[in-house]
Amino acid sequence: MKKNLYTADATAIGGRSGHVRSATGIIDLDMSVPEGLGGKKGATNPEELFAAGYSSCFQQALLVIAQRAGDKLDSETTVQCSVTLFQEGEGYGLSAVLDVDLKSFDHDKTVDMVRQAHKICPYSVGTRGNMEVELRVQGQAIPVEAEENAGVAEKGGVQ
Repeated sequence: MKKNLYTADATAIGGRSGHVRSATGIIDLDMSVPEGLGGKKGATNPEELFAAGYSSCFQQALLVIAQRAGDKLDSETTVQCSVTLFQEGEGYGLSAVLDVDLKSFDHDKTVDMVRQAHKICPYSVGTRGNMEVELRVQGQAIPVEAEENAGVAEKGGVQ
């Protein structure tokens, strides 16, 4: 049974060259086309905001996975997310790469934890089947099986 935990609200005016503001006022930013595509300096873009949200959310999923196993993540653990905007024919899409460095776990355990986090992270669940997401551990791509990208979060997802 689905239980809504939180709803975030934000309003955009002017699209990619406009402004975005969250209902709380914490996010209050000028938006721009990415600088590399002719946009202005000093403004963010949807891909940058998505990358920030996904990396933060995925790291929280890793914290949950570690906690469930009785482990603790190193305070220097990082999740770096790259979001790519691409054009295919007349349409546009996104792809993402998540690169995880857990610092204190060996490679095999890190790979296992990353796969588990990918199953429960709300961003991973929400994008599953809709966008390509590559998982990496310290820069090395790890294979993702089809069954790892199927279904919805189990055990209540990320707290």
